[in-house]
Amino acid sequence: MKCVEGLALMMHYYPECPQPELTLGTSQHADSDFLMVLLNDQVSGLQVLYQNQWVDVPSVPGALVINIGDLLQLVSNDRFISAEHRVVVNSCRSRVSVACFFRSRLSNTSGELYGPIEELVFEENPPKYRTTTVKEYVTLFNSKGLDRTSVLLHFRV
Repeated sequence: MKCVEGLALMMHYYPECPQPELTLGTSQHADSDFLMVLLNDQVSGLQVLYQNQWVDVPSVPGALVINIGDLLQLVSNDRFISAEHRVVVNSCRSRVSVACFFRSRLSNTSGELYGPIEELVFEENPPKYRTTTVKEYVTLFNSKGLDRTSVLLHFRV
C-alpha cells in the first residue's frame, strides 16, 4: 500500500480577529488523507468534535498533534476514526501552524485500489467500505469541498 508517497506540507496563518465569533479560521471537516501531523505555535485554536461538543486542543510547545484521516479510517475498517475538526480565530493574537499530510499520490490518474485491509476483516467484523480507486476518491472529495459531509459515506457498504 502506497499510503505515504504523496507528502504535502501546508502552513496556515490566522490573523487576530476583533470579532472571532463572526468567523472561523477553517470550517468543520475531516482530512482526506491517511494522517496529518500538526505543529502549532503557542496560540490555541484547533478544536475537535467529541460527543457532539467542540473541545479545544491545548497548544503545548514543541508537541505534535496527530489527526487520523478518512483514508486511514477506510483501510482500517473503522478501527481508527477520522477526526472532525475546525480552527477558531483569536481576538488578541495571530496563530501559525504547519501541517504535514501523509497521503497516497492523489493524482486523478492513479489506479491504486484502497479498501479495508484483509487482516482486519472477518465474520464478526465484515467490510464497512467498498474498494475504491484513488481517482474516484479524489474526484469525489474535491467535488464536495469542506461541507461537513464525510466522503466516506459514499463508500459505505
